[in-house]
Amino acid sequence: MRLIAENLGGERGGDAVFSGIGFALEECQALIVTGPNGSGKSTLLRIIAGLLPAAEGSVRIEGVMKVEDGGEAFPSVASACHYLGHQNAMKPALSVAENLRFWRDFNGDGQLGVEEALETVGLGGIGHLPFGYLSTGQRRRAAIAKLLVSHRPLWLLDEPTAGLDKASEGRFAGLMTRHCADGGMIVAATHLPLGVEGMELRMGEAG
Repeated sequence: MRLIAENLGGERGGDAVFSGIGFALEECQALIVTGPNGSGKSTLLRIIAGLLPAAEGSVRIEGVMKVEDGGEAFPSVASACHYLGHQNAMKPALSVAENLRFWRDFNGDGQLGVEEALETVGLGGIGHLPFGYLSTGQRRRAAIAKLLVSHRPLWLLDEPTAGLDKASEGRFAGLMTRHCADGGMIVAATHLPLGVEGMELRMGEAG
């Protein structure tokens, strides 16, 4: 499986923010997107995820990943990706576990159950709490747990370590490294080191 972007251009409010972006990402690889605020990092990720239309160019999945029962899955970028944006996409009134069960049921099962995913991100024992009760860092860790309760080969991460302490940053770096080692792909927009090896695309210089 490969993620192919060709001559991508993006707009914000009708104004071009970047153009001419191209890359090819293989299984087990990460692409780290850097650049100043306003250079189009978030716009690029949203275009890849299918949340925004591209102003020009195209992005596609090439090749099809096999699943355990011998069938095929993830024929499109949208079907292949988890998108973790600035917002955590969790309902404050629902418990942490209820939120994760919703995303698991919506996206399909993953390698980890809800409680195991929470233990993995350092939130064991608090799944019963309303999401709105959590601190900023805990909310981000709960959102990261969404990546674990449903399997998707492509992780699209927008400033994923925002609000995390050093210990949580290190734990998440391990999760990203393991995801790539298992054949996954990552595109991450960040202005902070993520602790994961990858190719770099610097926005504001490529277009």
